[in-house]
Amino acid sequence: MPFSDTVRSRLDADAAQIIGKYPGHRSALIPLLHLVQAEEGYVSEDGIEYCAAKLGLTEAEVTGVVTFYTMYKRRPVGQYHVGVCTNTVCAVLGGNQILAELREHLAVGDDEVTPDGQVSLEHLECNAACVYAPVVMVNWEFFDNMTPASARQLTDDLRTGNKVSPTRGPGRLVTWREAARILAGFNDDLATEGPAAGPADLVGLKIAKEHGWTAPEPGPADNHGAGSQGASDQAREPR
Repeated sequence: MPFSDTVRSRLDADAAQIIGKYPGHRSALIPLLHLVQAEEGYVSEDGIEYCAAKLGLTEAEVTGVVTFYTMYKRRPVGQYHVGVCTNTVCAVLGGNQILAELREHLAVGDDEVTPDGQVSLEHLECNAACVYAPVVMVNWEFFDNMTPASARQLTDDLRTGNKVSPTRGPGRLVTWREAARILAGFNDDLATEGPAAGPADLVGLKIAKEHGWTAPEPGPADNHGAGSQGASDQAREPR
């Protein structure tokens, strides 16, 4: 369904802010796609047409970006989009089992939504949180050290409206559309809430402090230049 005049007016105001941040309009495509995803919950054909018109691109160019990045969805997902990592460390520690049990528990496949519209499921690649494996994400917030049982409980809580808080980060879990708006560049002022790092992140720092280790001081500013000059001089030597 084409955007209504009210929706288009709201999108136009936000799009102007996004586009104004970039010297070249084309560079605004990534956040602009998140903006239309925040509006509809996914990137529709109308969303693609809107972005193309705003940035002077073809719809084929916009579609190429949408289909390349898995964070953009081509059909509606749940209010809470649950991603399970099965990359190496998570897989070894139980990620595959978590994914398999959630598929059975929720009776959905990848990017499919539970009948109540609350939860969808995605098989994710590495979430860069290997020290907390297995990791599950909900709307891109971390839930660390998960088990099949805790993952099932998490999805049950999401579906019944029980309070759910990420392991790290803000205490309030945003919805899928709210997360998309944040990714479009509109701050929700929750970024500094809660712990950004947990105990496993700080083990190296703890060990360094116990041993009195410090990072080496940076060398003279011309170190790299000297190296380049040396290589240049060597290249000029007769063979």
